[in-house]
Amino acid sequence: MSVPLILASTSAYRAALLRRIAAAFTQQAPDCDERALPAESIPAQAARLAATKAASVAARHADALVLGSDQLAALDCAAIGKPGDHASARRQLRAVSGRVLEFHTAWCLIDAASRQRWQGIDATRVHFRALSDAEIERYLLRERPYDCAGSFKCEGLGITLFERIESEDPTALIGLPLIAVAAALRAAGLQLP
Repeated sequence: MSVPLILASTSAYRAALLRRIAAAFTQQAPDCDERALPAESIPAQAARLAATKAASVAARHADALVLGSDQLAALDCAAIGKPGDHASARRQLRAVSGRVLEFHTAWCLIDAASRQRWQGIDATRVHFRALSDAEIERYLLRERPYDCAGSFKCEGLGITLFERIESEDPTALIGLPLIAVAAALRAAGLQLP
C-alpha cells in the first residue's frame, strides 16, 4: 500500500512504539486545544483529544492515514499530568504510593481520503506498592521521568514501583495500544506484519 501513514504526535514514546509495527511513517504536530470541556470525564477527554489530533493533521493531507492518540492519568477521578520537575514528581509518587493510578489511552486512525475512522480506548490500572521516601528519591534520581504522567517509566526502572498492572494491552501504558492500532491499520489496508 502506498498511502502515507502520519503519526499526529511529536511524542518520542509513541513514535518508538509505532516503529515496532510500521516501518514507514512521518510525524506531525497536531493543532488542538487540550483543555478539558466542562463536566467532561477523563476517558471522554482522552477519546476526544485523540480524534481531534488525528482530524487536525488529516485536514492537511488528502490521501494519508493519520493516527492520533492521547493519554490521561487519573487518581480518584482527578487528572494527573506530567510532573515537569523533580519536586512535582516526588509529590506525584508520594500521592500514588500504595494506591491505583488509572491511565486512559485513546487512539484514532483516520483515512483522510475516505474519511473512515477507527478508534478505541484502553484503560490500564497501575497498582503501586507502598513506596518509602528513600525509594522515591532513588528512583527519580536514576530515571528522571519528568515528562511522564504519573512520574514513572514502566518500560524502565519504574516497573519496580508496582504490585501489578491490569490492562488488555501492555503498550497502552507507554502511550499507544499497539494491539488495537495494528488491527485498525490492517483494516485500513496496511499489511502487518
